[in-house]
Amino acid sequence: MEMQTALPEVIVERQGAIGRLRLNRPRALNSLNQAMIREIDAALSAFERDPAIAAVLVTGEGERGLCAGGDIRMIYESGRERPQEGARFWREEFIVNSRISAYAKPYVAIMDGIVMGGGVGISSHGSHRIVTEKTRFAMPETGIGYFTDVGATWLLPRAPGEFGTYLGLTGRDVGAAAAIYARLADSFVPSDNIDGLIASLVGLPASATGEDVSAAIRAVAAEAPASALLDHVALIDRCFAFDTVEEILAALDKDGSDFARETLALLKTRSAISLKLTLSLLRAGRRSTTLNECLEREYAGCVAMLSNPDFYEGVRAAVIDKDRNPKWSVALHEVTPQMLARFARYDGAPLFAVG
Repeated sequence: MEMQTALPEVIVERQGAIGRLRLNRPRALNSLNQAMIREIDAALSAFERDPAIAAVLVTGEGERGLCAGGDIRMIYESGRERPQEGARFWREEFIVNSRISAYAKPYVAIMDGIVMGGGVGISSHGSHRIVTEKTRFAMPETGIGYFTDVGATWLLPRAPGEFGTYLGLTGRDVGAAAAIYARLADSFVPSDNIDGLIASLVGLPASATGEDVSAAIRAVAAEAPASALLDHVALIDRCFAFDTVEEILAALDKDGSDFARETLALLKTRSAISLKLTLSLLRAGRRSTTLNECLEREYAGCVAMLSNPDFYEGVRAAVIDKDRNPKWSVALHEVTPQMLARFARYDGAPLFAVG
């Protein structure tokens, strides 16, 4: 019997003038581990140097999505005894996120199906970001005792109004129209048209520009199906405009609409530390002038997160035991400035060279 060779977790290919990255852990919803991050980084270097490559295309294998996030189980299992492993993973992941944002060639991400956490990091920083009717986009970190990372504290504050604040605090998953509204994606392409789009991209010449890539996308793009969530933009802008979680909750309570009540109930299931930390980082991101500033700030928070009991409890409830019933360590009124301050302290080497 002939032995079959297992495919790598990132399939790196050259198809025509396109450098393809196919995330290939479908059983794990293409969640990123450190080896995958390193494969992506190496491929980006090779494609950037290759004059025969006009653009990079990132897709996910399997039927369920592009990428459900980082390998949070690994960090959960190693974090207490070998915290350097989680810190190393985040360091390398965030550097790749920054690299994608500044990439010299068009970077096309097909955000079909589930796109969450680390999946946002390898897609929403790209130059051409495509969603479909199957897209389920989220930064769900407050539900696992964590906070919005992978540069989301740069991306979310640049959504219109307070929509990014809403997404970061609630962790709610949204579809194509809401992702485009939030400026986290650019174009809607029906999933039936994706194969044709890939064929068009592969057929581009090596001299193709970003505008040539955009034209290929426009040829198969359509208007995204309406999102009911966008009917509540005025309420979101009004209730999430405050700089404390307590004021946001009070505004939702005062509004009293069904949507406000549902949102309030959802926020009350989230880690109090995560909510306060995330809001603080989102507000700092709004004042920042570069993505790298936000990634440095996030990295400091990540390193400190490895000693946060809510992180381990949240991952336990969502990923390990899957009982969906986390017992958070503190209530909202018990979160002190000192608790939050430790997420800003970091004495190690910066992610990016200064100056």
